[in-house]
Amino acid sequence: MAPTTTVFLMNALYFPSDHPWLAALAVALLLALVMHRRVLRLFGFVIVPDDSIGTVTKKFVLFGRHRELPPGRIVALFGEAGLQADTLAPGLHLGLWPWQYQVELVKFTIVPDDAIGIVEACDGLPLPDGRVLARHVDCDNFQDARAFLAGGERGLQMSVVPPGAWRINTLLFTVHLERMTVIEPGKIGIVEARDGRPLAGGRVIGRAVACDSFQDARAFMAGGGERGPQMTVIPQGKYRINPSLFKVVQVPVTDVPDNQVGIVTTREGASLPTGEIAGPEVPGHNLFQDPQAFVDAGGTKGLQEQVLLAGRYFINPMFATVEIIAMTEVPIASVGVVVAFVGRAGEDVTGEGFRHANMVRRGEKGVWVDVLDPGKYAINTYTHKVRIVPTANVVLNWATGKTEAHKLDANLSTITVRSADGFTFNLDVSQIIHIPRNDAPKVIARFGSMEALVTQVLEPTIGNYFRNAAQNSDVIDFLKKRSERQAEAKAAIAAALRAYDVGAVETLIGDIVPPAELMKTLTDRKLAEQEKVTFTTQMEAQGVRQQLEQATALARTQAQVVDAERKVAIAEFSAQAAVKTADGAARSKKITAEADAEVTRVTGQAEAGRTLAIGEAEAAVIRQKIDSMESGNYAIVQVAQALAGAGVKLVPEVLVGQAAGQGGGTLVDVLLAGLVKDRIARPAPVLTDVVGAP
Repeated sequence: MAPTTTVFLMNALYFPSDHPWLAALAVALLLALVMHRRVLRLFGFVIVPDDSIGTVTKKFVLFGRHRELPPGRIVALFGEAGLQADTLAPGLHLGLWPWQYQVELVKFTIVPDDAIGIVEACDGLPLPDGRVLARHVDCDNFQDARAFLAGGERGLQMSVVPPGAWRINTLLFTVHLERMTVIEPGKIGIVEARDGRPLAGGRVIGRAVACDSFQDARAFMAGGGERGPQMTVIPQGKYRINPSLFKVVQVPVTDVPDNQVGIVTTREGASLPTGEIAGPEVPGHNLFQDPQAFVDAGGTKGLQEQVLLAGRYFINPMFATVEIIAMTEVPIASVGVVVAFVGRAGEDVTGEGFRHANMVRRGEKGVWVDVLDPGKYAINTYTHKVRIVPTANVVLNWATGKTEAHKLDANLSTITVRSADGFTFNLDVSQIIHIPRNDAPKVIARFGSMEALVTQVLEPTIGNYFRNAAQNSDVIDFLKKRSERQAEAKAAIAAALRAYDVGAVETLIGDIVPPAELMKTLTDRKLAEQEKVTFTTQMEAQGVRQQLEQATALARTQAQVVDAERKVAIAEFSAQAAVKTADGAARSKKITAEADAEVTRVTGQAEAGRTLAIGEAEAAVIRQKIDSMESGNYAIVQVAQALAGAGVKLVPEVLVGQAAGQGGGTLVDVLLAGLVKDRIARPAPVLTDVVGAP
């Protein structure tokens, strides 16, 4: 409203007494401003706001060719009375008299960014028989009702309204908002179509049609899309999919973990040939992720020979199911023999030397002659069986309650035999066998498994051998000749198993349990023998005890004996040393004496000559002296001189009396008495043993 008009109205309202006509005019203008739409409506004017449209309902038609709607129609196209197909765009419209036209302002149809509009038409051609949704019609996203009614069909529409603002006639179309289809990460969308061609005979899933991931319903229908489950899946993302036509269910993607494989079973494709259990591998279907390519390439329904390795796959569970199993592992010291149930017919490669079964090459149906060495293999366990054959030594125990880790002897038990003397006793046996690597396929081809080898060959062969051997001997002899029986068993069993391509490494007889009554007799006998041995041992112990006592006593005196023996030995050694010393001394003295004797002889001869000369001289002197005095006097003089030179007292201390009948003593008597006195006073000489001298 202009400022001048506003001032005019304010003055007229505040000062009505000054200008009464102005006040009336102001009130009229104010009412016109407030009620202008209604006022204009009385004159056939309609103002449609910028965010709305006007839907028109014509109340009557007085004259003309199109006064009434054709039979079955709801919306008028040619001015007939009733709901009008044309809407009023934003703006001013004339000639819409209120007594003939009813105009309703309706807001634009707003579809948010994360939604779509599902449209249902209340008018149009009837749907053909068997159809669920109306076909697509170019009508500017249902904004052009005339174009729609020219060929559109009533009911739910296959086309959807995308996000945005739309001028849609709500008298003809009802729009329901639905959220867009969102496929979350790690999932895929499985689609089921509610409309389309019926599935062909024998088909369980609709073929693939290029329709922009089911967002283009028109392309789906035009391309021959079939109702029911669809081959094509929807990957992660957001899609404008009409939920009235397509039902979308999210399912997890197929993940095959490490060290595992996926076994695939398809529900669509050609039928398997007679006699086959699994479909052969066909190319070009991207590991079952393109079902249409699989079917077009001639893939068959049912179990598939091809497996899936570790990874993530977008596989339609309506088309194929995947079973996750562990990879086939061939352990160390073993080989895997493959029994193939699928493949081309093979030719036997064993030759004339092996006629028990056929063996074929890899990829052919039958027992493969080539084995699998230790490792992990991606094998379809429904189409190929891998029999594990140990190539190391295998121990089998015929002993109740005793089994090895391989469990091949789990059903073996202690062997019960009967001896020649009628006794029944139990026998534990261990058999060690070995199967060469290249002979493993022969064993499997003949028996099918290691368990069958044990059951069909080893158990009866070894059990019967020991039963026969026991009947040729009594129990006591069997026990005594255990080693011989074991050696004989080894040779006999090795010869028997050689015919089955099995090597017998060793046969060991374990625990032997004779009958209880026989054991009691043997035990009593053994006890008696042991008592006898005990008594003998005790007697021997007594003898040993005596020897021990003697030895103990001897040991107690041994120190003295040893000491005495050592003294004797020392004395002997000392005597021998003394003898040696004496002998040496004697020899030395002898030599010295001989030398001295020689010296003395020579000296003596010289002295003798000298003495002789002196003696002769003295003798001449003495003769002269004697001649000068008597001989008796001369002797007394010489004696006196000798006594004087020896210090003998001339006056004797002992008076020697006269002898009976004699007179006084002579000088000789005096001398003799002195000598006797000296002898008595002198101590006796000490004798020294030269031999014992130190």
